Amino acid sequence: MSKVRPLLLALDTAIACSSVALTYGDVHDGELIASLNLNSKLTHSRRLLTGIDWLLSENRIDFADIDGLAVGLGPGSFTGLRIGMATVKGLATAMDKPLLGVSTLDALALCCPGDKPLCVLLDARKKEVYRRWYLPDAKGVYRRQGNIQALSPDELASEVSEPVLMVGDGLFPYGEIFDKIPGNFVTTAPLPLNYPSAVAIGFLCCEQLHMGDIMDLESAVPMYVRASDAELSLVKKEQQEQDR
Repeated sequence: MSKVRPLLLALDTAIACSSVALTYGDVHDGELIASLNLNSKLTHSRRLLTGIDWLLSENRIDFADIDGLAVGLGPGSFTGLRIGMATVKGLATAMDKPLLGVSTLDALALCCPGDKPLCVLLDARKKEVYRRWYLPDAKGVYRRQGNIQALSPDELASEVSEPVLMVGDGLFPYGEIFDKIPGNFVTTAPLPLNYPSAVAIGFLCCEQLHMGDIMDLESAVPMYVRASDAELSLVKKEQQEQDR
């Protein structure tokens, strides 16, 4: 990629609030062109392409001007992630543009300032959260430490033994559990930072584009982390048939 600051169309559909953005550059020299967050009762499939079309039209940008497609890989809503991935795959194929993706948790971390360890958590339903830990690099940018895990809020609370910053919509249903951790160790990020931003997706994916870390259009899939109900039902059915 020869362009120093490529123009990316980025989106995230990991939670109910979908986010779309046009960005130039990466986490250090990035520039936001425009962004749109949509949190309505309409499904992602009914509002996502409309939002993209509106964003491009309002900024007089054609699809031909875009250098790549960036998507939040999750984890999060299985349906939302599938819709987001199908959308960017379709656009990347039609436009013959590179496809890039980063975890939605990484995007949430990028928006947070501070020097404490950072815990990003999204509501995983079934009384669990998706969690990953982060530490700031030499330039103050939070970078991931370890893998994403699905665990109970109580299990996450047991991991906290020093002052930490927490961010993500997993705080909404389980915030009281973390508030009760001894030592008053937990600081929560300001409310607006708990919603994933396609702007951060664009900046992070620009780093990947410069490194040539491009996703294969045929094999690219979201980060589900755990099996869906349908997959679990299939495994259970197959096991029952084997036991007969």
